[in-house]
Formats: sequence, structure tokens, C-alpha cells
Amino acid sequence: MTWSEMQPLLSQACWDTLYMVGWSVLIAVVAGLPLGVLLVLTERGGLLQNVVANKAIGQVVNIARSMPFIILMVALMSFTRWITGTTLGREAAIVPLAIGAIPFFARLVETAVREVDGGLVEAVQSMGGNTWTIVRKVLVPEALPSLISSTTTTIVALIGYSAMAGTVGAGGLGDIAIRYGYQRFETQLMWITVAILAVVIAVVQFAGDYAARSLHRRGGRSGPAPRLRLLKPAMAPGKTG
Repeated sequence: MTWSEMQPLLSQACWDTLYMVGWSVLIAVVAGLPLGVLLVLTERGGLLQNVVANKAIGQVVNIARSMPFIILMVALMSFTRWITGTTLGREAAIVPLAIGAIPFFARLVETAVREVDGGLVEAVQSMGGNTWTIVRKVLVPEALPSLISSTTTTIVALIGYSAMAGTVGAGGLGDIAIRYGYQRFETQLMWITVAILAVVIAVVQFAGDYAARSLHRRGGRSGPAPRLRLLKPAMAPGKTG
């Protein structure tokens, strides 16, 4: 296969991969962020302590995380068909990708939020701040560098998952590698696909690390000034968030 024949295939495959991963990451962050914060809030000693709810949510997250992605795709085929009307193509692949990424990202969020200095939480509580104020003004902003790193890790994992999704007709670079590189013995195309995936992952990791370091340098958990700014709205007279 010549380069002129490979180029349109690779261009479409790259776009399909970015499309699947982009939408899956968006859904995972929107659903996984509150889920991870809720796991911290409901744990023993948390602001919304509810051990039963915490264990129930934790078990669901653990079960979802423990399922291999290829099995998850097969198990969700009926649900995927109900949502998208098909089990093939990039739109169909977004469903298992997002569902698989939500519990993964939620656990990363839980770890990031749990590392926030408890003294800041107590300070806002002493100023009359409610739970929403604490989450919005302290937990999420202080954990933001770690949350960026967690998002980067999730994106990298989803790129790998999207390649696996190609084995069941989801499209993208994985589909090209299987249909052309493996089944048609186009070894050169397969290795080009592998190289593209490696470059994309390297770029994503570099961008994520750079963003996380930049946030640390600007403040994050590294100094008292940003923390005082976070507390200002809570310390205003007569305000409770």
C-alpha cells in the first residue's frame, strides 16, 4: 500500500479517534468529578458522612473499574444500540468508552480531593461556609493541579481503549491497525498507526504535565496567598456561601 493510499485512511482514523476520545473524556469529567467528590464527602468523617451511601457508591465504582474494557463493550451492546441505534462506528464506541472512564476518573478525583489540606476546610467551616462553598472554593480549586493530571491519565487510558474498540468495528486507529495491518498483512501501515498513537499520547502527556506544573507555580497547594484568596468570599461579613 502506497503513502497516497494510506494517508486518507490515517487522516480519517485520527479524526475518529480524537472524536471518540474527546466526547468520552467530556462525559467522564462531567460525571466522574461530582462522583469522586461525593465519595470524599460521604466517607467516615466527611462533610456529608453517610457510610452506607459511600460503600454502595464505592462498590459500584469498583465493579465497573474491575471489568476489562473488551468485556464491557460486549456487555453494553444492547444499551449502546438503545442509545445510538447501532453498535458499530465512533458514536457507538463513545458509550462504553465513557461508561468505562467514569469510575476510573472518579477514583482519581477521590484521591486528588482527599489530599487537600483539612485545615482549609475547617477554616471555611469556622467562617460559616456550607458544603457547597467548601467544594467550590476549597476542594476543587486546591485539587486542580492533581485533577488536571487525573484528566491527562484518563485521556491516555481512553486512547488505548479506543484502539481496542476498533476490534469491534468502532473505527479509529485501532480499526485501521486490525483491518489493514493485521488482517491484510499491511505491516507498514500497522507500525505507522502505532507510531501515531505513541506521538498522540506523548503530546497529551506533555500538555497535561505542563498545565499541572503551571497551576502549581501559580499557587495551587504551594503557597498561602492563593489560599487566602480562596477564603476571602467565606470571610466576608454576613456571607455563608
